[in-house]
Amino acid sequence: MRKIVLLYHDVIAPGDFGASGFQSPDANIYKLDRAEFQSHLASIAARTQDSVRLITEARDMPGTQVLLTFDDGGASAHSCIADMLEARGWRGHFFVTTDYISRPGFLSPSEIRALRARGHIVGSHSCSHPLRMARCTPAEMDREWRNSATTLSDILGDPIETASVPGGYYSRAVARAAAQAGIRMLFNSEPVTASHTVDGCLVLGRYGVQQGVSAEWAGAVAGGAQLPRIRAWAFWNAKKALKRVGGEYWLGFRRRYLAKRSR
Repeated sequence: MRKIVLLYHDVIAPGDFGASGFQSPDANIYKLDRAEFQSHLASIAARTQDSVRLITEARDMPGTQVLLTFDDGGASAHSCIADMLEARGWRGHFFVTTDYISRPGFLSPSEIRALRARGHIVGSHSCSHPLRMARCTPAEMDREWRNSATTLSDILGDPIETASVPGGYYSRAVARAAAQAGIRMLFNSEPVTASHTVDGCLVLGRYGVQQGVSAEWAGAVAGGAQLPRIRAWAFWNAKKALKRVGGEYWLGFRRRYLAKRSR
């Protein structure tokens, strides 16, 4: 049994970047327009057919599981994405940045409850979405996980046991802090299908999707094709090395590059 997890963010009308989620050139590259996302879903369906089940729990079951996850807690989770998934009988994991609940472009408490009532999983994406979660102090990590889980638990009336790591900066310390806050399933951004456990918390990798990534690529990854997954792993690890060496300089370069590209 293996899990193939795709990482999405927001789905918007063409060019309407302000409608959902964080507002920056960096955030905008993760926002797909509706037609683009629809083509991804069609490609995933075509490649997985009946051999892969899209489910809402990462429980031990035979065969391959494909999970669709959506980070940040943007308003499009409720206004668009959930409808498109449900039209195929699918459900998703939605991870909410709790400090932004009810801000313009983000989910409200009633929309979060509606997602859960419709059969989707709602989990934490931290409180404040730190760009470098792995560089936070132990106290900061604890606050990000524990406070966000408490906020969502108060909204939903149930313990929060799933979460995803913001910003792509993962470490075992991040997973340990999540486990201490009651998280039992944590998604990071490492493009792998293998999972591991840290202090009782199951850690799963994900294959990230940006604008311009083809529907064929999404379908191939979901269908278990090796070559696109190998390429994603190689690119991610090269980028991770740059992040590690460059630190804040890397983040600054990325912001300047994306701002220039978006003009």
